[in-house]
Amino acid sequence: MRIAMLAPFEEPVPPKKYGGTELVIYNLITELVKMGHDVTLFGTGDAEVPCRLEAIFPASIRTLPPFDTDQKAREAVKWVGIGNVLRKLANEPFDIIHNHNGWRFLSVSSCVRRPIVTTLHGPMDQVYQQVVFSSSPDFAFISISDNQRVAYPTLQYVQTVYNGIDVSKFPFSEKAGGYLCLLGRFSPEKGVKEAIKIARMTGMPLKIAAKIDFVDRQFYESVKPEIDGRQIQFVGEISFEEKTDLLKNAYALLAPIQWEEPFGLNVIESMACGTPVVGTKRGSFPELIEQGKTGFLGTTAEELASFVSHIPMIKRLDCRKAVEERFTSTIMAEGYLQAYQRVLEKFGTGKNSV
Repeated sequence: MRIAMLAPFEEPVPPKKYGGTELVIYNLITELVKMGHDVTLFGTGDAEVPCRLEAIFPASIRTLPPFDTDQKAREAVKWVGIGNVLRKLANEPFDIIHNHNGWRFLSVSSCVRRPIVTTLHGPMDQVYQQVVFSSSPDFAFISISDNQRVAYPTLQYVQTVYNGIDVSKFPFSEKAGGYLCLLGRFSPEKGVKEAIKIARMTGMPLKIAAKIDFVDRQFYESVKPEIDGRQIQFVGEISFEEKTDLLKNAYALLAPIQWEEPFGLNVIESMACGTPVVGTKRGSFPELIEQGKTGFLGTTAEELASFVSHIPMIKRLDCRKAVEERFTSTIMAEGYLQAYQRVLEKFGTGKNSV
């Protein structure tokens, strides 16, 4: 099958540091190529993928001035990128186009006479999504959790495909470390303040490995006084190798999210290393974490703090096995191939379906 893969423009594929969507795209491409499929990535020039690359920008726009600091300019230049994608797609005989680039591509997708399917990587609770995503009966979507559908149940969902990782790249540790960790973005919805509160209540050290977007800079400054460099440490945005080292040596991953997390790649990455997860019971987390076996789910910081003392009850090998059985990149790729086939059967090979 000839597959066009459309990536976001902010980060390369795979990401140098933070970038869950980009890592998922990389894992998917790698597996599809192994399975013998012909994949082309439409992304940024700093991507490093085992397939043909069509560079839409010379590098990820997060690294290019003025888009690295100017949010309005960054949003505007994405339209230039979409135009470049359309131009490059015009005469390409792909069997299917897999869009990870969100609503912008959908709004102009009628220009492309190819079957298209879109993976939804974010929450579905914004008004603009209902305007754009419902504008055509030919739009087809893949959710990354069943919970992601709750906010917008009337979309034409083809399938739910959980994100997957290459488990072999995540070293397993039978022995728990002596610190808690938080991994992700330094933002209110990721529960940074709640994680600090949990660490204070338990008396355990907390390492925060997080990317700070300029939209979250003010929030970071408000939390900064609580980061003492001793019990509460901020280690910044870290590389893949630093991430696996952080996770495998942790006592537990804290994920006290304050939003409807559509998936949570950090959850399965932590579990792959054998490290249990203590997180909020909302969003996709009940689909990912088995209570008392791979982690604990609660509703308040106080409840989550109480679960930390129960971590020794969990067998770290059970965490690893849960990922191997449900969340590998191979399982993900097989799920997407099923979804592609459903789209082709429903829309044929010449209609525009997103």
